[in-house]
Amino acid sequence: MIFCGKIPKFGGFLLMKRLVLALILLVVVLMTGCADAGRREQDKKSLPGPAVTLGIERIGEYEQLFAGKRVGLITNQTGVDSKLRSSEDILLAQTDLTGIFVPEHGLFGAVAAGDDVDGAEYKGVKVHSLYGATRRPTPAMLDSIDVMTVDIQDVGARHYTYVSTMAYAMEECAKAGKKFVVFDRPNPIGGLMEGALLRKEQASFIGLYPVPLRHGLTIGEYARYINDTQKLGLDLTVIPMKGWQRKMYWQDTGLPWVGTSPQIPTAATALYYVTTGILGDTNLSVGIGTTKPFYYVGAPFAEKDAVADKLNSLHLPGVYFRPAAFIPAYGAFAKELCQGVEIYITDAEIYRAALTGANILRCIEELYPDKVVYPARYGGKGYKIDIALGETALRVGVPLERLLPRWDREAQEFAEQVRPYLLYK
Repeated sequence: MIFCGKIPKFGGFLLMKRLVLALILLVVVLMTGCADAGRREQDKKSLPGPAVTLGIERIGEYEQLFAGKRVGLITNQTGVDSKLRSSEDILLAQTDLTGIFVPEHGLFGAVAAGDDVDGAEYKGVKVHSLYGATRRPTPAMLDSIDVMTVDIQDVGARHYTYVSTMAYAMEECAKAGKKFVVFDRPNPIGGLMEGALLRKEQASFIGLYPVPLRHGLTIGEYARYINDTQKLGLDLTVIPMKGWQRKMYWQDTGLPWVGTSPQIPTAATALYYVTTGILGDTNLSVGIGTTKPFYYVGAPFAEKDAVADKLNSLHLPGVYFRPAAFIPAYGAFAKELCQGVEIYITDAEIYRAALTGANILRCIEELYPDKVVYPARYGGKGYKIDIALGETALRVGVPLERLLPRWDREAQEFAEQVRPYLLYK
């Protein structure tokens, strides 16, 4: 500011006072800004990272497995590290990646359940579909690699097909003498095991082995279990996580979640999927076609308050049922008003998904006799609910007071059986 002429004495004093105050304020603002910036920088340094280090993030510790080898990778959009860098890009930078193999839903998770997945390329690397003309890597596919790797996020339910894709690849790699490496990832719903054990006659691509509905294993532990019990003879290495514990749910890991398939957009959905996924194999809607798939159960013939009251009267652990009406945009009862319940898990530690799902089905059957039906619609093999659940008992009406204790006993026996294959406490 430039002044011309003589400033009156009194006015000059006021002006100087204002200038001094302005200068003091400027200094305070600058010092506060610097302090805030310093605190922000310090906060960045003090913020904890994820509680879990993924297997893919430990690739540098296992580089000898890939030295001079052509590498294949089974993955999709869920194969990312804690900074959301894709496992394809990580392996492209650190190995000789020569083949990418993708399961149901495709490389980017955009293909609907059950639809064929076509091959393509990713940054010059051939992408092979394992959910199309074949569900197993062919000898021609395997000719392009020396080591097969896996980095893909499972949801902890036996009837989710990613572990079956891995299992078929393990079988074919064992036959071809290929090394197999699993970059381990968390089970998003923890290490609890519950629900029906798969019967041999119900084995299919949506459930290959005698494991419970909620299997409680990481994908690496699952690989160790089937390699030994199925006597595959595979040269298998699991690169374990650091920091994961069996009591952890996904929110405890500090890791970002990438939706595993079009109907599992959030980590929380996985536990609801274990609960209601098999109920979608009846003529009930489980919310497919709404913004909350697997959170709802209902049908046009149901009355929401009656269903909610009956279920809440059971006082099942860790859950509350809200009377709900919803209109699916597609799927079962598309554009029809359905009534039933929305499930609210209030305490995941005591919640039991298999118990809850079985009780939901029985309550609706009791309220509406002869209304619930079971379409036989899985590859001509029979009732899909039997194949997904792993047995026929729920469909044929075995009383829950007999059925549920058996499920608990079988899950406990399985927990003992798999103990030698567990990598985490």
